[in-house]
Amino acid sequence: RRYFGLVRDPFNDEIRSAEDVYMTPDVRYVREAMFQTACHGGFVAVVGESGAGKSTLREDLQDRINRDGRQVITIEPYVLAMEDNDVKGKTLKAAHIAAAILEAVSPGTRPYRDSEARFRQIHRALQESAKAGNKHVLMIEEAHGLPIPTLKHLKRFFELKNGFDRLLGIVLIGQTELAQKLSENNPAVREVVQRCEVVTLLPLTDGRLAGYLKHKIERAGGDITKIMDESAIDAVAERLTVRGRSGRGVEEHSLLYPLAVNNLVSAAMNQAAELQMPVDGDMVRGV
Repeated sequence: RRYFGLVRDPFNDEIRSAEDVYMTPDVRYVREAMFQTACHGGFVAVVGESGAGKSTLREDLQDRINRDGRQVITIEPYVLAMEDNDVKGKTLKAAHIAAAILEAVSPGTRPYRDSEARFRQIHRALQESAKAGNKHVLMIEEAHGLPIPTLKHLKRFFELKNGFDRLLGIVLIGQTELAQKLSENNPAVREVVQRCEVVTLLPLTDGRLAGYLKHKIERAGGDITKIMDESAIDAVAERLTVRGRSGRGVEEHSLLYPLAVNNLVSAAMNQAAELQMPVDGDMVRGV
Protein backbone atom coordinates (compact mmCIF):
# COMPACT_ATOMS: atom_id res chain seq x y z
CA ARG A 1 0.00 0.00 0.00
CA ARG A 2 2.73 2.46 1.00
CA TYR A 3 4.77 1.76 -2.14
CA PHE A 4 1.80 2.55 -4.40
CA GLY A 5 0.53 5.47 -2.28
CA LEU A 6 -2.83 3.84 -1.47
CA VAL A 7 -4.92 4.65 1.62
CA ARG A 8 -6.18 1.06 1.89
CA ASP A 9 -5.84 -2.34 0.25
CA PRO A 10 -7.91 -2.14 -2.96
CA PHE A 11 -8.37 -5.91 -3.28
CA ASN A 12 -8.79 -7.44 0.20
CA ASP A 13 -11.87 -6.87 2.37
CA GLU A 14 -12.40 -3.82 0.19
CA ILE A 15 -16.22 -3.58 0.08
CA ARG A 16 -17.15 -1.13 2.83
CA SER A 17 -20.11 0.63 1.18
CA ALA A 18 -22.38 0.45 -1.87
CA GLU A 19 -20.03 2.85 -3.69
CA ASP A 20 -17.28 0.22 -3.54
CA VAL A 21 -19.32 -2.19 -5.71
CA TYR A 22 -18.29 -1.96 -9.38
CA MET A 23 -21.44 -1.69 -11.50
CA THR A 24 -21.33 -3.59 -14.78
CA PRO A 25 -24.66 -3.68 -16.69
CA ASP A 26 -25.39 -7.23 -15.45
CA VAL A 27 -24.47 -6.39 -11.82
CA ARG A 28 -26.78 -3.36 -12.01
CA TYR A 29 -29.60 -5.52 -13.41
CA VAL A 30 -29.13 -8.30 -10.82
CA ARG A 31 -28.93 -5.73 -7.99
CA GLU A 32 -32.19 -4.12 -9.14
CA ALA A 33 -33.93 -7.49 -9.60
CA MET A 34 -33.02 -8.45 -6.01
CA PHE A 35 -34.22 -5.10 -4.63
CA GLN A 36 -37.53 -5.22 -6.53
CA THR A 37 -38.11 -8.79 -5.32
CA ALA A 38 -37.45 -7.79 -1.70
CA CYS A 39 -39.70 -4.72 -1.82
CA HIS A 40 -42.48 -5.80 -4.18
CA GLY A 41 -42.41 -9.62 -4.28
CA GLY A 42 -41.21 -11.89 -7.05
CA PHE A 43 -39.05 -14.97 -7.47
CA VAL A 44 -35.47 -14.61 -8.68
CA ALA A 45 -32.44 -16.92 -8.79
CA VAL A 46 -29.03 -15.22 -8.86
CA VAL A 47 -26.47 -17.51 -10.45
CA GLY A 48 -22.71 -17.06 -10.68
CA GLU A 49 -19.40 -18.87 -10.42
CA SER A 50 -17.60 -18.94 -7.08
CA GLY A 51 -16.11 -15.47 -6.51
CA ALA A 52 -18.47 -13.73 -8.97
CA GLY A 53 -19.78 -11.35 -6.28
CA LYS A 54 -23.05 -13.04 -5.22
CA SER A 55 -22.51 -12.58 -1.46
CA THR A 56 -21.48 -8.96 -2.02
CA LEU A 57 -24.83 -8.30 -3.73
CA ARG A 58 -26.69 -9.99 -0.85
CA GLU A 59 -24.89 -7.68 1.62
CA ASP A 60 -25.57 -4.71 -0.65
CA LEU A 61 -29.29 -5.57 -0.71
CA GLN A 62 -29.50 -5.64 3.09
CA ASP A 63 -27.53 -2.37 3.28
CA ARG A 64 -29.83 -0.74 0.72
CA ILE A 65 -32.97 -1.86 2.59
CA ASN A 66 -31.55 -0.35 5.80
CA ARG A 67 -30.38 2.88 4.08
CA ASP A 68 -33.74 3.44 2.38
CA GLY A 69 -35.62 2.70 5.61
CA ARG A 70 -37.71 -0.01 3.93
CA GLN A 71 -39.95 -2.17 6.12
CA VAL A 72 -38.62 -5.43 4.71
CA ILE A 73 -38.12 -8.50 6.91
CA THR A 74 -35.29 -10.63 5.54
CA ILE A 75 -35.62 -14.36 6.21
CA GLU A 76 -32.38 -16.34 5.83
CA PRO A 77 -32.55 -20.05 6.69
CA TYR A 78 -29.34 -21.52 8.11
CA VAL A 79 -27.45 -23.26 5.29
CA LEU A 80 -24.21 -24.46 6.92
CA ALA A 81 -23.11 -27.82 5.45
CA MET A 82 -26.19 -27.95 3.19
CA GLU A 83 -26.19 -30.61 0.48
CA ASP A 84 -28.86 -31.72 -1.96
CA ASN A 85 -29.22 -35.20 -0.45
CA ASP A 86 -28.99 -36.68 3.05
CA VAL A 87 -26.04 -38.92 2.15
CA LYS A 88 -23.66 -36.00 1.44
CA GLY A 89 -24.82 -33.78 4.32
CA LYS A 90 -27.83 -31.98 5.77
CA THR A 91 -30.65 -31.07 3.40
CA LEU A 92 -32.69 -27.89 3.79
CA LYS A 93 -36.30 -29.06 3.93
CA ALA A 94 -39.55 -27.12 3.63
CA ALA A 95 -40.04 -27.51 7.41
CA HIS A 96 -36.73 -25.68 8.05
CA ILE A 97 -37.82 -22.83 5.76
CA ALA A 98 -41.21 -22.70 7.51
CA ALA A 99 -39.51 -22.47 10.92
CA ALA A 100 -37.21 -19.67 9.66
CA ILE A 101 -40.20 -17.68 8.32
CA LEU A 102 -42.10 -18.06 11.59
CA GLU A 103 -39.08 -17.09 13.70
CA ALA A 104 -38.54 -13.95 11.58
CA VAL A 105 -42.14 -12.68 11.44
CA SER A 106 -43.47 -14.01 14.76
CA PRO A 107 -40.49 -14.60 17.09
CA GLY A 108 -41.03 -17.15 19.84
CA THR A 109 -44.03 -18.83 18.14
CA ARG A 110 -43.67 -22.61 18.05
CA PRO A 111 -44.36 -24.13 14.62
CA TYR A 112 -47.11 -26.76 14.47
CA ARG A 113 -45.97 -30.30 13.81
CA ASP A 114 -48.58 -31.14 11.19
CA SER A 115 -47.36 -29.79 7.84
CA GLU A 116 -50.73 -28.41 6.65
CA ALA A 117 -51.46 -26.77 10.03
CA ARG A 118 -47.94 -25.31 9.99
CA PHE A 119 -48.50 -23.91 6.50
CA ARG A 120 -51.75 -22.21 7.59
CA GLN A 121 -49.93 -20.89 10.67
CA ILE A 122 -47.25 -19.30 8.45
CA HIS A 123 -49.87 -17.83 6.12
CA ARG A 124 -51.62 -16.16 9.07
CA ALA A 125 -48.34 -14.89 10.54
CA LEU A 126 -47.31 -13.35 7.19
CA GLN A 127 -50.76 -11.76 6.78
CA GLU A 128 -50.55 -10.19 10.26
CA SER A 129 -47.04 -8.91 9.55
CA ALA A 130 -48.19 -7.48 6.18
CA LYS A 131 -51.04 -5.64 7.95
CA ALA A 132 -48.36 -3.94 10.06
CA GLY A 133 -46.81 -2.67 6.81
CA ASN A 134 -44.02 -5.22 6.42
CA LYS A 135 -42.75 -6.84 3.25
CA HIS A 136 -40.95 -10.19 3.44
CA VAL A 137 -38.13 -11.72 1.44
CA LEU A 138 -36.83 -15.27 1.76
CA MET A 139 -33.14 -15.32 0.84
CA ILE A 140 -31.34 -18.65 0.46
CA GLU A 141 -27.58 -18.68 -0.16
CA GLU A 142 -25.77 -21.75 -1.53
CA ALA A 143 -29.10 -22.57 -3.20
CA HIS A 144 -27.40 -24.97 -5.64
CA GLY A 145 -27.45 -27.32 -2.62
CA LEU A 146 -31.26 -27.30 -2.40
CA PRO A 147 -32.85 -30.71 -2.97
CA ILE A 148 -35.44 -30.91 -5.76
CA PRO A 149 -38.38 -31.54 -3.34
CA THR A 150 -37.52 -28.31 -1.47
CA LEU A 151 -37.31 -26.35 -4.74
CA LYS A 152 -40.79 -27.66 -5.60
CA HIS A 153 -42.11 -26.59 -2.18
CA LEU A 154 -40.90 -23.02 -2.80
CA LYS A 155 -43.78 -22.64 -5.27
CA ARG A 156 -46.26 -23.03 -2.38
CA PHE A 157 -44.46 -20.43 -0.27
CA PHE A 158 -44.34 -18.06 -3.24
CA GLU A 159 -48.08 -18.42 -3.83
CA LEU A 160 -49.03 -17.23 -0.33
CA LYS A 161 -51.12 -14.09 -0.78
CA ASN A 162 -53.13 -11.50 1.09
CA GLY A 163 -55.83 -10.67 -1.46
CA PHE A 164 -53.90 -9.91 -4.65
CA ASP A 165 -50.63 -9.14 -2.86
CA ARG A 166 -47.94 -11.77 -2.57
CA LEU A 167 -46.69 -12.11 0.98
CA LEU A 168 -43.21 -13.45 0.25
CA GLY A 169 -40.53 -12.58 -2.29
CA ILE A 170 -37.91 -15.28 -2.88
CA VAL A 171 -34.24 -14.76 -3.77
CA LEU A 172 -32.11 -17.86 -4.42
CA ILE A 173 -28.34 -17.33 -4.63
CA GLY A 174 -26.14 -20.11 -5.95
CA GLN A 175 -23.46 -21.39 -8.27
CA THR A 176 -24.01 -22.52 -11.85
CA GLU A 177 -25.45 -25.89 -10.73
CA LEU A 178 -28.52 -23.93 -9.58
CA ALA A 179 -29.20 -22.85 -13.18
CA GLN A 180 -28.96 -26.51 -14.23
CA LYS A 181 -31.48 -27.52 -11.55
CA LEU A 182 -33.80 -24.74 -12.71
CA SER A 183 -33.52 -25.75 -16.35
CA GLU A 184 -36.73 -25.83 -18.36
CA ASN A 185 -35.69 -29.31 -19.47
CA ASN A 186 -36.09 -30.56 -15.89
CA PRO A 187 -39.71 -31.76 -15.63
CA ALA A 188 -39.46 -32.16 -11.83
CA VAL A 189 -39.24 -28.39 -11.29
CA ARG A 190 -41.16 -27.09 -14.31
CA GLU A 191 -43.78 -25.29 -12.20
CA VAL A 192 -41.04 -23.50 -10.24
CA VAL A 193 -39.09 -22.59 -13.39
CA GLN A 194 -42.20 -20.96 -14.90
CA ARG A 195 -42.34 -18.56 -11.92
CA CYS A 196 -38.64 -17.94 -11.33
CA GLU A 197 -36.40 -15.52 -13.25
CA VAL A 198 -32.81 -16.76 -13.46
CA VAL A 199 -30.24 -13.92 -13.64
CA THR A 200 -26.53 -14.58 -14.15
CA LEU A 201 -23.45 -12.68 -12.99
CA LEU A 202 -21.06 -12.61 -15.95
CA PRO A 203 -17.24 -12.45 -15.96
CA LEU A 204 -15.37 -9.15 -16.44
CA THR A 205 -14.87 -9.66 -20.18
CA ASP A 206 -15.55 -7.25 -23.09
CA GLY A 207 -13.37 -4.47 -21.72
CA ARG A 208 -14.90 -4.51 -18.24
CA LEU A 209 -11.68 -5.67 -16.57
CA ALA A 210 -9.87 -2.33 -17.07
CA GLY A 211 -12.88 -0.42 -15.69
CA TYR A 212 -13.07 -2.76 -12.70
CA LEU A 213 -9.36 -2.34 -11.83
CA LYS A 214 -9.53 1.44 -12.30
CA HIS A 215 -12.56 1.62 -9.97
CA LYS A 216 -10.91 -0.53 -7.28
CA ILE A 217 -7.69 1.47 -7.28
CA GLU A 218 -9.52 4.83 -7.31
CA ARG A 219 -11.61 3.74 -4.30
CA ALA A 220 -8.31 3.11 -2.49
CA GLY A 221 -7.08 6.60 -3.38
CA GLY A 222 -4.80 5.61 -6.26
CA ASP A 223 -4.33 6.19 -9.98
CA ILE A 224 -4.18 3.02 -12.09
CA THR A 225 -1.82 4.59 -14.65
CA LYS A 226 0.80 5.04 -11.92
CA ILE A 227 0.47 1.43 -10.71
CA MET A 228 0.10 -0.79 -13.77
CA ASP A 229 0.28 -0.52 -17.54
CA GLU A 230 -1.88 -1.94 -20.34
CA SER A 231 0.31 -5.05 -20.62
CA ALA A 232 -0.51 -5.93 -16.98
CA ILE A 233 -4.26 -5.72 -17.64
CA ASP A 234 -3.89 -7.85 -20.79
CA ALA A 235 -1.83 -10.39 -18.81
CA VAL A 236 -4.55 -10.65 -16.11
CA ALA A 237 -7.13 -11.39 -18.82
CA GLU A 238 -4.77 -13.93 -20.39
CA ARG A 239 -3.98 -15.69 -17.10
CA LEU A 240 -7.67 -15.99 -16.20
CA THR A 241 -8.85 -17.37 -19.53
CA VAL A 242 -8.84 -21.15 -19.87
CA ARG A 243 -8.76 -22.79 -23.27
CA GLY A 244 -9.94 -26.33 -23.81
CA ARG A 245 -10.84 -28.62 -26.67
CA SER A 246 -14.39 -29.75 -27.21
CA GLY A 247 -16.44 -31.24 -30.03
CA ARG A 248 -16.75 -27.72 -31.46
CA GLY A 249 -13.00 -27.08 -31.51
CA VAL A 250 -11.07 -24.91 -29.06
CA GLU A 251 -13.32 -23.17 -26.53
CA GLU A 252 -12.42 -20.35 -24.16
CA HIS A 253 -13.77 -20.19 -20.62
CA SER A 254 -13.29 -16.96 -18.68
CA LEU A 255 -12.44 -16.96 -14.97
CA LEU A 256 -12.40 -13.14 -14.85
CA TYR A 257 -14.52 -12.88 -11.71
CA PRO A 258 -13.81 -10.34 -8.95
CA LEU A 259 -12.29 -12.76 -6.42
CA ALA A 260 -9.85 -14.35 -8.91
CA VAL A 261 -8.90 -10.93 -10.33
CA ASN A 262 -8.38 -9.52 -6.82
CA ASN A 263 -6.12 -12.41 -5.79
CA LEU A 264 -3.97 -12.27 -8.94
CA VAL A 265 -3.54 -8.48 -9.03
CA SER A 266 -2.89 -8.34 -5.29
CA ALA A 267 -0.10 -10.95 -5.65
CA ALA A 268 1.43 -9.03 -8.59
CA MET A 269 1.32 -5.74 -6.66
CA ASN A 270 2.96 -7.32 -3.59
CA GLN A 271 5.75 -8.71 -5.76
CA ALA A 272 6.20 -5.38 -7.56
CA ALA A 273 6.46 -3.58 -4.21
CA GLU A 274 9.12 -6.04 -2.99
CA LEU A 275 11.15 -5.57 -6.18
CA GLN A 276 10.49 -1.79 -6.26
CA MET A 277 9.16 -2.09 -9.81
CA PRO A 278 5.91 -1.16 -11.61
CA VAL A 279 3.28 -3.82 -12.33
CA ASP A 280 3.58 -4.93 -15.97
CA GLY A 281 2.62 -8.00 -17.99
CA ASP A 282 5.76 -9.92 -17.04
CA MET A 283 5.10 -9.30 -13.34
CA VAL A 284 1.53 -10.66 -13.65
CA ARG A 285 2.67 -13.69 -15.65
CA GLY A 286 5.38 -14.38 -13.07
CA VAL A 287 3.17 -14.74 -9.98
